[in-house]
Amino acid sequence: MNTILITGASGGLGRLTSKYFADKGWNVIATMVNLDLAGDLVNYKKIKCYKLDVTSSECIEEAKQNILRDYKVIDVIINNAGLGYRSFVELSEDSKIDTIVNVNWLGVVKVCRAFIPIFRKQNHGQFINITSIAGLVNLPLGNFYHSTKQAVESFSECMSYELLDFNVSVCTVQFGNAPTNFQKNVTKCRQSDIPSYNNMMETIDQILNKKNNKNKDLTNSIISKLYSISENPSKRYKKYTIGFDANLMRYLRKFLGYRLFNFVIKQAVLKS
Repeated sequence: MNTILITGASGGLGRLTSKYFADKGWNVIATMVNLDLAGDLVNYKKIKCYKLDVTSSECIEEAKQNILRDYKVIDVIINNAGLGYRSFVELSEDSKIDTIVNVNWLGVVKVCRAFIPIFRKQNHGQFINITSIAGLVNLPLGNFYHSTKQAVESFSECMSYELLDFNVSVCTVQFGNAPTNFQKNVTKCRQSDIPSYNNMMETIDQILNKKNNKNKDLTNSIISKLYSISENPSKRYKKYTIGFDANLMRYLRKFLGYRLFNFVIKQAVLKS
């Protein structure tokens, strides 16, 4: 019976993925920053919840020791914990920049670092690191979110070389806006007295909300793909792109080059 650890399992994609794997018969280690957020996950026979704050090495180590007392083997780790911060560079705040970097990028680094020894001793394991369309292309108001997701892409690829001799695989998964509660929880900069900034924020909000409402089947596609990847780990490093939006952006960026791509985005998104 396979066992999977999922970070950020208290809501959105993490919660739904935890339930899906449990329903498929997997043992699910559902981790979250606060166990009060576990909700109905505690009622699932195949799910056990653990407190794990991805920004804290001490908390990760404590969670690891608790998990290893309950599970002898961990087959897959999905680094799913993440958050959004939509801000203009001029209006950004140190505390919010630190938070998104600590969760989205360093959180992945710290979890991988903690569990690599377990995978290495087992001589098998798989890291699935959730990035985003933001890990593929650069879009308006993505300064901080995109930077962290692209950092995870680079980190994952570099790490994959180190783990080849130990039968440990690494992959990343990118997708666009899925209809979860992620966008509702995105932190935004304060409104300013700069009309250009306010207009751009409003335009981006409208586009993302429209995509959320349109991509109704995307969440199910992501979860089923995560299950497929977990069931059949690739021996080589792979990037999986899921959904029409993400694939379209990937191909546009690849074939148009950065200058034409930049022009297309300005025309289609900013109308300028």
